Amino acid sequence: QFQFVESGGGLVQPGGSLRLSCTASGFTLDSYIVGWFRQAPGKEHEGVSCINRSDGRTYYTDSVKGRFTISRDNAKNTVYLQMNSLKPEDTAVYYCAGVPPGYGVHWPPALYEYYYWGQGTQVTVSS
Repeated sequence: QFQFVESGGGLVQPGGSLRLSCTASGFTLDSYIVGWFRQAPGKEHEGVSCINRSDGRTYYTDSVKGRFTISRDNAKNTVYLQMNSLKPEDTAVYYCAGVPPGYGVHWPPALYEYYYWGQGTQVTVSS
């Protein structure tokens, strides 16, 4: 079964850091564009960041630029999201998903282009 598994969430104080991991199960993700999304209570899914499959090109939504860093380790079949200087408004469930090889006509990819969504990991930023 193809799926992504997220981990690394938790409770952190404002200004703190977390590193989220997104690991592929059942397939190798080196040929996938991988994206991180988040959904806060009462809000729609928001695209946070994504990383391209070949050239490592990255995208960040404006609210996380300079604070979050996405990276991939194909040997570990994992994509990471390093989150620094966390703010209460970063509180959400964070999900990852992938755009399969041969797909993806937009940059950053549109929500509908992503497949194999994980179950999410909760990030809570609070004092």
